[in-house]
Amino acid sequence: MAGGTGFGLEEDGPEETHEINVTPFIDVILVLLIIFMVAAPLATVDVKVELPASTAAQQPRPDHPQFLTLRGDLSLVLGDTPVTPEELGAALDAATGGDKDTRVFLRADKGVSYGDLMGAMDALRAAGYLKLALVGLERAPAAGPVPAAGPVPAAAPAQAGAAAPDVPAAATTSAGGTP
Repeated sequence: MAGGTGFGLEEDGPEETHEINVTPFIDVILVLLIIFMVAAPLATVDVKVELPASTAAQQPRPDHPQFLTLRGDLSLVLGDTPVTPEELGAALDAATGGDKDTRVFLRADKGVSYGDLMGAMDALRAAGYLKLALVGLERAPAAGPVPAAGPVPAAAPAQAGAAAPDVPAAATTSAGGTP
């Protein structure tokens, strides 16, 4: 026969195949894979926010502030008097006249670990002094890029303070969670 129907009924004509062509399906899957590979890291990036500067007025300094210092060797000094953690409550009661609402300014050497600082705060809480202020140095911003936050080696020299004067600052907190 000269003209065939193309359905494979003739012996000489082309046969129709009943297989599914998966090439377009694979192309679509690969495009979706690329889209998800590009979009997944974008979903985990932190939200960038420019926080406003604090407009809070500086707190008035008390007439006789109570400073508790935690030295690098983990010894405690109340004012200028060395105290042990066991004597801390009695020494604070004597220094404050038993007023448990007195704010205690806690200073710690930068080489002191976080756990040791928390131990000093626990000793204050056990003595009944719940109002405390953490004292640090506030530095004027230096020109140039800001270094990435990370652990500071204990033996690092304090050369950054040479360009800007160090100003003591206190961040207040209380054990109840309100400043």
